[in-house]
Amino acid sequence: MYAWIGLAIVILPIQFFITAPYGRHYNTAWGKSMSNRWGWVIMEAVSIIGLSILFLGAPGEKSIFAWVAYGLWALHYVNRSFIFPFRTRTKDKFIPIGIVASAIFFNLINAGTNGYYLGYLETYTNDWFFDLRFIIGIILFITGMLINFFADNYLIHLRNGNPNVYLIPRGGLFEYISCPNHFGEILEWIGFAIMCWNLPALGFAVWTVANLVPRAWSHHKWYRKTFSDYPEKRKAIFPGLL
Repeated sequence: MYAWIGLAIVILPIQFFITAPYGRHYNTAWGKSMSNRWGWVIMEAVSIIGLSILFLGAPGEKSIFAWVAYGLWALHYVNRSFIFPFRTRTKDKFIPIGIVASAIFFNLINAGTNGYYLGYLETYTNDWFFDLRFIIGIILFITGMLINFFADNYLIHLRNGNPNVYLIPRGGLFEYISCPNHFGEILEWIGFAIMCWNLPALGFAVWTVANLVPRAWSHHKWYRKTFSDYPEKRKAIFPGLL
């Protein structure tokens, strides 16, 4: 886990200079592509399937907290894998197979380490629900999940009339940052790491930051390049900071 976390820290600054070619940044430079929708389903479903196999397949009785952590993970990834892709306007859009493969690898490790810990190594007691770490963590997780959901929902409906035309998002957190959806997801998994207080959960939080902060920065640069009237004071992902 230390090596995995260290790799995320090393990769973080590099990803500011390499924009993964999917979504608005799609190009053919990364080789063969597949349906964006089905690529998304495949690469995200790995997380819920991998975690479930290890957690549910582990022998012995599991703590109530372990079930809560599993339930929160499942709640996020059922939406991310099987609901969100079919709500987005991604018809006739593509994603490089290489991106899908790298995401599968990433999700297998994070889901595998967290599933193994919650299934085989956890020692939580009911007292953990009264620990300050759990209280802070669950508040951050729920807050981040709601921010992520409502920001995604706004973006899905922003281009209802013409899904091939991008517009400047307005209102709410969009007045302060370009990517509230990414900010919410980062907050969500930092909360999960605090709530669970173990290395696999920390590793996933660090990798979420390493992936989404550069991605948000790429989106922010794209917005500023595409729209001459894009709000100058709006940041990329952290209000008032970056």
